[in-house]
Amino acid sequence: LIIGPFALTVWIIWYIVSSIDNIIPALSEKVYPGITFLVVIATTTLIGFLGNKFIIGRFIVDSFDYILEHTPGIKFIYTSLKDVMTSFVGDKKKFNRPVLIKTNENPETWRIGFLTQSDLSSVGFPQYVSVYLPHAYAVSGWVVFALGTNVVELENVSAAQAMKFAVSGGVAGFHSDENIFKAPE
Repeated sequence: LIIGPFALTVWIIWYIVSSIDNIIPALSEKVYPGITFLVVIATTTLIGFLGNKFIIGRFIVDSFDYILEHTPGIKFIYTSLKDVMTSFVGDKKKFNRPVLIKTNENPETWRIGFLTQSDLSSVGFPQYVSVYLPHAYAVSGWVVFALGTNVVELENVSAAQAMKFAVSGGVAGFHSDENIFKAPE
């Protein structure tokens, strides 16, 4: 349990760095292994900084965004990826309201999720809300419509704690170590 997670983390980081280095193998082989990775990270950081802090940078980023959003064929891919990424990171995170949703009456069962729409009247479901229910150990989930009365907002739980709890299958997140079941030895 000590070496496994550590070794897997090191392997994943090495795989990512070497994969990016293979974009320009001549540079990585002649100069220094990992240099392509550092150049990609530095360039991405610089573009993000300039795009957020300077008017001309914001104009260039917005223009590029407009072109991609209006190019046939590319529009679908770009807008889908952009929507997914802005749901998790950035200033306009969408999964920022953790909730519990009643999924069964008898026995009473609740699932953790995230409120994504608080009013569905525009699609013919007044008094309904939409909730995203992430799957454990996967980058997938369900979106369900539920009566607002079957959804309870979690007040003392951050969105990060709720996502960690849901994705880990309930073994990580918002509990103390005292509440964790440990098998007898």
